[in-house]
Amino acid sequence: MKIISWNVNGIRACLKKGMLDFLETEKPDIFCVQETKAHREQVAMTDIEFGFESSVWSEAQKKGYSGTASFFLEEPSSTDVTIGEERFDTEGRFVVSDHKDFLLYNIYYPNGAASDERHFFKMDFLGMLYKHLKEKLEEGREIIVVGDYNIAHSEIDIHDPVRLNGTSGFKPEEREWMDRFFDLGFVDTFRHFHPKEADRYSWWSYRAGARERNKGWRIDYMSVSPGLVSRLKSADILKDVMGSDHCPLVLELKSS
Repeated sequence: MKIISWNVNGIRACLKKGMLDFLETEKPDIFCVQETKAHREQVAMTDIEFGFESSVWSEAQKKGYSGTASFFLEEPSSTDVTIGEERFDTEGRFVVSDHKDFLLYNIYYPNGAASDERHFFKMDFLGMLYKHLKEKLEEGREIIVVGDYNIAHSEIDIHDPVRLNGTSGFKPEEREWMDRFFDLGFVDTFRHFHPKEADRYSWWSYRAGARERNKGWRIDYMSVSPGLVSRLKSADILKDVMGSDHCPLVLELKSS
């Protein structure tokens, strides 16, 4: 099974920049998109035209903002676009799908850079998510969490850790949350296969030629719970794929 996750920074814009050609080349079984910036009816394409049998879209109340969508070759047994707290659910940040042997969380985590208020919103979101995932693990479920986490975990995950220390997305409290998340048993699949590889990023600012100079951040992840580690086949960052200020991530799982 191949799962691809990509913050497309506007799905309509990304479609104009070759997204369908990318999907035709990669042929994922599941395609998880963050920051669609669109409601489903604003994208005049069928699931089949996207190359999938079905899709689920989570839409923000505010048009042109946030949004997630998951596309499936094989329809999941159930899906949800809420997590139980209205102030988060109204921003279109979740598609949760049940694939029987695992739950797949496609999440667009909040960005806290705009204001102190949004930083506190993000920290509340992280606290809620930790509690939710911990409960699912305690129920015995295996979990995959993909998406734009909007946090660079370690110094190796950011191009200038000294200067950017304390910046939103690299604040101590955000990085500590990542520590706690991985302490639950979740495995960062990219680091599982590339433990020491530096200069591997998933997002670059549009300003000052950051991507060309590889002045990036690794803020997108595909993490799995402990019972799925034996099924890991490969994981990578597709840094050369254009179309967004983020690049896609790919994860391959062996059959159960």
